[in-house]
Amino acid sequence: MDPTAKTPEDAIAAWRDALAANPDCGVTHYNLGTAYLAQGRFTEAEAAFRQALALSPSLAEAYVQLGGLAMRQGDLDACLDCNEKARQARPRFAIPYGNIGFVHLQRGDIAAAETALRRALELEPKFVQALATLGSALFMKGDIDGAETQSRRALDLEPSFGPAWNNLALVALERRDYRGARDFLDKAEATGYEPHPDLVREIAAGLAGTPTGGA
Repeated sequence: MDPTAKTPEDAIAAWRDALAANPDCGVTHYNLGTAYLAQGRFTEAEAAFRQALALSPSLAEAYVQLGGLAMRQGDLDACLDCNEKARQARPRFAIPYGNIGFVHLQRGDIAAAETALRRALELEPKFVQALATLGSALFMKGDIDGAETQSRRALDLEPSFGPAWNNLALVALERRDYRGARDFLDKAEATGYEPHPDLVREIAAGLAGTPTGGA
């Protein structure tokens, strides 16, 4: 039976059947957790991932999933801890480094974010999220050209990645290219990305030729 070829409900039933036959398989608990995630059953997903780790402590993917659930709840500390454990379990797994970089950036620690993101990209040069997040980090660092380069690299790989278009809007705004900033923001919004209202207002003010915050 191939649960990946079925609906989420069928996948859950299939993985439960597999666990009935082999309850000590950590990978099967992990797969059940991902099936729960597909249905938005986050509490059950978390329990499945924790059981997967109890049985297979080196299952880095389960730590990453728990980190994602923690991020969903706004718990940056737990997210960072889970991804650090994933990194320790599999040092050459790029995803936890990317997530670690994202958490550090959310906390405003640009240097730590850049270090983690560059490590992620050493391991996986086509890691789109890490490229875009590095673009954000470089923008915050004041490296505008670097921010543009990394964001364009992300878009070369995934043209519909909204955060990278948003980065380019910030770069264009920094250069006072208001029309370019608006065009980039339109592309970001077309992907479903929601830009910060302050950015929208600042671009609109630039296009109107009025100072930000003016009447």
